[in-house]
Amino acid sequence: MSWSGGLAEWVDGNTTYLSVVFTWRLNDAVARAQFARAQGRNVVAGGPALFQVKMKHRLADIAEVRPHYPDAISKHNQFATIASRGCPVGCYFCIVPAMEGRDFTLLDGFPVRQILCDNNLSALPGEYQDYIIRRYVETGTQLRDANSGFEPITFTPAVYNRWAPLLNAGKGPWRFAYDEKGEREQVLRVMTMLKDEPQYRKRVYVLIGNEPFDECMNRIQEVIDHGCEPHCQPIMKLNALHKRPWVRYDWTEQKLKDVARWANGFVWRKAMFADYDRHKVSVPAERYDAQQGLFI
Repeated sequence: MSWSGGLAEWVDGNTTYLSVVFTWRLNDAVARAQFARAQGRNVVAGGPALFQVKMKHRLADIAEVRPHYPDAISKHNQFATIASRGCPVGCYFCIVPAMEGRDFTLLDGFPVRQILCDNNLSALPGEYQDYIIRRYVETGTQLRDANSGFEPITFTPAVYNRWAPLLNAGKGPWRFAYDEKGEREQVLRVMTMLKDEPQYRKRVYVLIGNEPFDECMNRIQEVIDHGCEPHCQPIMKLNALHKRPWVRYDWTEQKLKDVARWANGFVWRKAMFADYDRHKVSVPAERYDAQQGLFI
């Protein structure tokens, strides 16, 4: 179930297509486009990265930019699909509301595959959630991962009971986010609802760097204390052309990287962050997990 790493390329006839998810992959896409043009092929490009930089990138000078390509997500992972677009929450660090809107677009007849990448499953109308689940059951497709997860504020016992049989059958993880301290009440409620689920199946995205160090570390520790696994994501500017975190408050770039490696490398199982030494603890360098579609 490998992911492309944020840049997918495929050829159809005499045309090379490029789909760019992360802005820091745009320069890589330029090299691919130049090679395709040198081979005499047309080049078409698109994806969230080009939307985020408002097409103001040199890739747009050598490729035709198109806003949509049918089922482009399957070019990033052949097992991935999406049943809806949009999200009503409007987080400032997320591209989805600007790109897809704050109202849901429901994709009736979506292709059923093992990785479901909808932006906010729990906020979808209940009948549409039931429709998605019914499609999986009727096609006999296991849901191995609800990749973008559920929103704590809309994750209710009804949502849990609705999705549990499908996720349990596919052994997929419960994913949700703890992005800022203002979500604490809702996140604690979700972790309480999931208390009987095994730890390895409760993966919580913890945004770091968007609040002072102590507040971010408190959120990580609460995730651990409630029997869940934190996955830390340093905040980045949405239009960053290099994969470097956005340094704010009392953070440094090195500290952001260290916390992410300490958490995502599961060092927290053996040592507190205060005892973590990146020079002494054997932790793999950050890499792209092709199964989860995450940098770990």
